[in-house]
Amino acid sequence: MSKFRSPLIFVFLIFAVFLASLVSVCSGSVHIPPLRVFQILFLHGTHSLQESNIVLQIRLPRVIMAFLLGGGLSLSGFLLQTYFQNPIAGPFVLGISSGAKMFVAMTMIFFLQRGISVGSAALVTSSFAGAIFSTLFILLISKKVHHIGSLLVAGIMIGYITSALTDFFVTFAQDADIVNLHNWSKGSFAGFSLSDCAVSGVIILLCVIFVFLLAKPISAYQLGESYARTMGVNTKLFRPLLILLSSVLSACVTAFAGPVSFVGIAVPFLIKQLFQTSKPLTVIPASFLGGALFCLVCDLIARSVFAPLELSISTVTSIFGAPVVIFMLISRRKGK
Repeated sequence: MSKFRSPLIFVFLIFAVFLASLVSVCSGSVHIPPLRVFQILFLHGTHSLQESNIVLQIRLPRVIMAFLLGGGLSLSGFLLQTYFQNPIAGPFVLGISSGAKMFVAMTMIFFLQRGISVGSAALVTSSFAGAIFSTLFILLISKKVHHIGSLLVAGIMIGYITSALTDFFVTFAQDADIVNLHNWSKGSFAGFSLSDCAVSGVIILLCVIFVFLLAKPISAYQLGESYARTMGVNTKLFRPLLILLSSVLSACVTAFAGPVSFVGIAVPFLIKQLFQTSKPLTVIPASFLGGALFCLVCDLIARSVFAPLELSISTVTSIFGAPVVIFMLISRRKGK
């Protein structure tokens, strides 16, 4: 049975992602049957212009972004956990997402006050700069502090500092700018176009390819840095690559969807428990699919439970992700 365990779980994840995507496209204030959705996407059948616009311009981009950004955020968490060799490391907890948020807020305020629209490239670039900024602080602290509890506290403090600076910049922004910033900062996969999906898709796909190419060095590094060196891994190059890829993935998510919490910690942990392995060639694609599924389901809940009101995506991911992190902390404590 163990021989077929991984293939069966992968089949389940793929089917669950497909089912969650289909339900998301069909569900909403206007219910569209699955057959009609199929006709809109693949056939030139008889369907109303309203239904076509709802599927192609609103719901489909939302599903694609939830899939891409959820998978990218989960993979970002896996890379950080590999780097710090601790399952509790993640872009949200370590303050990396907050740093990206601060830089995006500064960029939005700067351009909007001058009447300049902010494009995807500017948001991703500023978000990446913020993610690197926070990551460098974490790396400096990690060299002085070797206890993961202290490192997590330092990450939380960095998050508070960057959030305070974000509030400071918002204080001097105009009312219209604050509205735009507030809507983005709540976190959501809504309001995107297919061109946004293409931009984020290219960035995340390139990162996924690079992560797959690093699967063998990651496998060696999981057994310790000294072991990785004996296996011929150039750790001086490998470690910055992990941080760079993780920061790009986290920055892409923050730039488009705003801060999304706990996905990068909870999903890789659940995937490793589900597959009962930490082999990169298994965990990398599974983490991506798991993160995509997690965010698709959370997004569906966010827009359905209190409809027509919509919860922020970070609110829902926190409700389901935070208990997993608490369980991880408790189980690690018992294991000592």
